[in-house]
Amino acid sequence: MRYVGEGDDPDEVARILDELDRKHLLSDERFAAGLARVRSQRFGDARIRHDLRRVGIAEDISAAVLATLSGSEVARAYDVWSKRFNSLPASAAEHAKQARFLQSRGFSFASISTVLRGRADPD
Repeated sequence: MRYVGEGDDPDEVARILDELDRKHLLSDERFAAGLARVRSQRFGDARIRHDLRRVGIAEDISAAVLATLSGSEVARAYDVWSKRFNSLPASAAEHAKQARFLQSRGFSFASISTVLRGRADPD
């Protein structure tokens, strides 16, 4: 298989991409769904939305894909949190540390708050 690189004819590249599109072998929706599904195991909606935007996925496709993720963001935040921490925060400093961790993973403030108050449903 030959890969497209510098020096390749842009018209030929466009022709190949058009042919793949006609054969339904290219799909932003399928790509976005796969990327979101994989990322949802470690990241929140904000991070997934950012990653989709970074690779050129349209906002309407991103919104549709995020709506179909299995499990709520709170449940996913709980799963990520429970793999890293053994217990709920006992001090303000520990609360801040755990909240920063979840925030860095792209979880919303509401999801973080629910998890750190012990109100997330582990099921």
